[in-house]
Amino acid sequence: MSAYEGDERRSSAGRQRSASRSRGDRSRTSQAPSERRKGTDPARMAAFDVLREVDESDAYANLVLPPLLRERRIRGRDAGFATELTYGTLRMRGRYDAILATCVDRPLSGLDAALLDVLRLGAHQLLGMRVPGHAAVSETVGLARNRVGAGPAQMVNAVLRRVSERPLDEWLSILEKEAPDALSGLATTESHPLWIARALREALAGNGRGVDELGDLLAADNAAPRVTLVARPGLVEASDEDAWGDVDLVAGRWAPTALRLEGSDPSGIPAIRAGLAGVQDEGSQLVTLALAGVPVEGDADDSAGERWLDLCAGPGGKAALLGALAAERGATLVANEVAPHRARLVAGALAALPDGVVEEVRTGDGREVGTEEPGAYDRVLVDAPCTGLGALRRRPESRWRRTPSDLAALTALQRELLASALDAVRPGGVVAYVTCSPHLAETQLVVADVLKKRADVERLDTPAAVRSAVRPGADIPLADRDDVQLWPHVHGTDAMHLTLLRRTA
Repeated sequence: MSAYEGDERRSSAGRQRSASRSRGDRSRTSQAPSERRKGTDPARMAAFDVLREVDESDAYANLVLPPLLRERRIRGRDAGFATELTYGTLRMRGRYDAILATCVDRPLSGLDAALLDVLRLGAHQLLGMRVPGHAAVSETVGLARNRVGAGPAQMVNAVLRRVSERPLDEWLSILEKEAPDALSGLATTESHPLWIARALREALAGNGRGVDELGDLLAADNAAPRVTLVARPGLVEASDEDAWGDVDLVAGRWAPTALRLEGSDPSGIPAIRAGLAGVQDEGSQLVTLALAGVPVEGDADDSAGERWLDLCAGPGGKAALLGALAAERGATLVANEVAPHRARLVAGALAALPDGVVEEVRTGDGREVGTEEPGAYDRVLVDAPCTGLGALRRRPESRWRRTPSDLAALTALQRELLASALDAVRPGGVVAYVTCSPHLAETQLVVADVLKKRADVERLDTPAAVRSAVRPGADIPLADRDDVQLWPHVHGTDAMHLTLLRRTA
């Protein structure tokens, strides 16, 4: 700047004036100095960067956020803030988009994706977190200046001020009134795509539950889940203080192997680092325990000498628990996974098992195992690839990625995998068909379609097997059916489905 320009920008009191004020531009004077800052704190920056990675690379937040926090040395309360801001924004995106749409003078689809993520982060701070309104606005404007530019930051300021004019309950009332019907209103306010809300309503009815539970189910999807650990039998005991370190643990609600962590970061626990324990939803533990507990026919009562197969083993949580149970019973385990990088994860998950328990961790197409190894196994777990609608509370971005068109390819694959598993198990052996989805097309209909073509399979009493697997004294509520569907709002687990089948000939 020349001396002349500086003189021209001095006020009558001799103070230096900004270029905008010297031009008579007073559009920025409504912003406090904190709103004109060029950045924000590291926690908000991290949350934004994770949202962009999720959007641009189809990444999962639970895989991106923890290493990013470690890399940037964001710890303690700041790490907790970044985590809640990230996951809360992803979960409630549908709700916030509907609110933002009333505050923006153009379609949201016309906004730059990064700018829209900034607005969502601001909306969550205003409506979903206990952040003072002025701080939520000013810090988000600072984030916008740093990441998307000064011009968009002014828009962020204006839009978030409109959002802040009403509390959440008023916004929800407006959204409900504007919805074309009750289901659409519930889907919007509880931040689920309409097709998923409809599918979950049908799943409740198809499993003997009332459709009036849908609101509770959707709300449970939006609640941050507790961190649940699995103490792998024979490898670690819950009472071993040295293995768990200085953390607060309480027994799980259902599975005797489950421990709930009263905190959010299990990475420093010695038992986790050594592979003696893992992070695993309690529903995932229950379906694995049920398969291992149901008797096979045609051999001695004990499991010695049995061969067990995890047909779709990646990333390895169920395989590790299954392997620990096999070790206790003198059985062996083969873990199959079609994707090489996931097979490597399985091998890592099984590394702590005793020598001789794991026959092989192989990379192969599970659809071919039944043809290549007919009748070779006593127990087979089919944890089939699915839409993941049962784990939306853990992977909130999934609800915005999945579409109804995904079902055709997935259900065809699920039928082929289940048919292969039934061919791979010997007569008298047991197959567990598992999905982390309650969608009827991925659960009941897959099993029914496969069994229509076979006269050598019978359904087992799956609820009885699950009740035998729960910890003593636990009275788990299950529907009067021959399969089991778990629910977040009823059981506090992911919505795992389990059907147990026996090969009869």
